[in-house]
Amino acid sequence: MRPLFITIALALALNVTAQRSGGISTKMLADIQKENKMEAGDRALANAIAANAIDNLATNHLNAGRFDTHFSIETRKQSITDQKSSGRCWMFSGLNVLRSDFNLRTDTLNTDFSQAYLFFWDQLEKANLMLQGCIDNGMKPLDDQRVQFFFRSPIGDGGTFCGVADLAEKYGLVPADVMPESFSSDNTSKARQLIASKLREYGLQLREMVQKGKKTAALEKAKTRMLCQIYHMLQLTIGTPPQQFTYAFRNAKGEQVGEPRQFTPMSFYQEVMGGKQLNGTFIMVMNDPRRDYYKTYEVELDRHTQDGHNWKYINLPMDDIEQMAIATLRAGHKLYSSYDVGKMLDRKRGYADTENFDYGSLFATTFPMTKAERISTFDSGSTHAMTLTAVDLDKQGKAVKWKVENSWGADWGQKGCLIMTDRWLREYMFRLVVPIDYVPQNVMQAWQTAPVMVMPEDPLFLPDE
Repeated sequence: MRPLFITIALALALNVTAQRSGGISTKMLADIQKENKMEAGDRALANAIAANAIDNLATNHLNAGRFDTHFSIETRKQSITDQKSSGRCWMFSGLNVLRSDFNLRTDTLNTDFSQAYLFFWDQLEKANLMLQGCIDNGMKPLDDQRVQFFFRSPIGDGGTFCGVADLAEKYGLVPADVMPESFSSDNTSKARQLIASKLREYGLQLREMVQKGKKTAALEKAKTRMLCQIYHMLQLTIGTPPQQFTYAFRNAKGEQVGEPRQFTPMSFYQEVMGGKQLNGTFIMVMNDPRRDYYKTYEVELDRHTQDGHNWKYINLPMDDIEQMAIATLRAGHKLYSSYDVGKMLDRKRGYADTENFDYGSLFATTFPMTKAERISTFDSGSTHAMTLTAVDLDKQGKAVKWKVENSWGADWGQKGCLIMTDRWLREYMFRLVVPIDYVPQNVMQAWQTAPVMVMPEDPLFLPDE
């Protein structure tokens, strides 16, 4: 005879199971298995997939031949950079645009900017953003969405072009050889993990101070002490940012032009920018078919500095975006752009096309989601920034293919570049930074309207890495 307590426990378990619907029942599993009897062809395919990369088996060999590498409009070539094991593509692409514009403006001079220098300040500023966020939201519960926003990712590598603008305007720029890369700037994960852990610890301390009613001055003093420790960790892992340096510009042949001069980071920034500031000289556009076009959107809390600019975009159809891109490239300017780069990318050839792979035939199904549906379900979004450098137009002036400078080293793809068909770009491009000189009047008017505020958790507003 079964003991009473076991009988009661079984009854309770059965009752819980009976109340919970939606599970895989015995009948449902039997139906699924009945529909999936492995035939000879299925077994052969399963064996092939078990022993090979899916992309190798799904390669569309009708689309795997040679492709045209001529471009009717192409900007000046420049050296290819390598972000290595870091998520700094936004910074590499942004600085690629700045050095290209400097070369175009001077017509003879070249320079390479230090990513490590700007990354140091980016990380310190993001640390301050996190700590200030903990102060500003200190009275909210720890499981509040905004509080969790800061604790979930206290510091990261990713960003957008407006980060380059805000950081460069605040801290200036230095040449690459004045502050070279370190192991931890090239390989950011461990240092980032340790700094994030320290920031979470500090965030809890600041929340406790807020809840105890500490004055603003005391909170500011505590935050400054905490940032001293973060600064020290950044010094040890990235290096100490120079306050002044001696530098001589060089021409395309590598020959020194003029005598070496004394610079500070800010005076060097002014020199390479021709005395101008970056903010106010560009707009950021996006293609998001979920939202109304010709409206601006601002991403709450997504900025690189506490006193800087939230990410702001104007949403436009791809036709408008392409026309601005063509006009800018025709004038010789490269552009910051970002994509869902992993989709339909032939990494060996450095070639992106919607017909590169036939996953549907391999798995006897289809993948019919639209761009809007992919964004809404987190299936697609902006993941990687690259520098748009060329376009090939047909006789009617329509884009056929595009080329970007990547930041994965000169040995990757097409000598460090990626070629993409226009049909791929329309599906997987999301962001473009356009100089205001090449923005039509109707778009500029829409840009100047009050933006709609959106949340940083939106799938399209994740940082470029």
